[in-house]
Amino acid sequence: MELAVIDTLRKLNRTIALIVGFGLLGMAAFVVADIALRQVHASFGGSEELAGYAMALVSSWGMAYALLELGHIRIDLIRSRTGDLARALFDVFSMIVMSGVVVTIAIKCWPVVERAIQNGSRANTPLATPLAWVQIPWFAGWVWFAVMSCLVTLAAICLVVRGRAAETEAIVGAFAEQDSLQ
Repeated sequence: MELAVIDTLRKLNRTIALIVGFGLLGMAAFVVADIALRQVHASFGGSEELAGYAMALVSSWGMAYALLELGHIRIDLIRSRTGDLARALFDVFSMIVMSGVVVTIAIKCWPVVERAIQNGSRANTPLATPLAWVQIPWFAGWVWFAVMSCLVTLAAICLVVRGRAAETEAIVGAFAEQDSLQ
């Protein structure tokens, strides 16, 4: 069951990654068009501001994808020299710590969003973008990452408790550099 949950989460995150990726490509096209227009003394204006917002959104939503694709960096000097159970315990410990950090970040993001909503805050730029328009999806990305992190952690713990420690490698293991060379 744990691996089925992880497969479902991977499929969801791949879909989200495609959507976010197409948004990023659209933003890149917008910036390129704006740069081209500048050559003829015209401009859409605000492309750098919008690109900054796009990067914040891509970062928050991309973290969950990176988690499930084992894309987060981890130093595994000791972990790589141990057996399956010890490796799984290191992985579960790292996921517990990551989940705690990500949940804390998601919780701390909410007051920023709440304040922007309550105050009707706008960017101090020519576009005067309502900040809630950007901060709500940014916050949602952090919440999604926190939920994914907690679910993956629970799945890994269940596998270890059930004596299937070797199976945790595929869901919370560290992508070893030496694996990529083979």
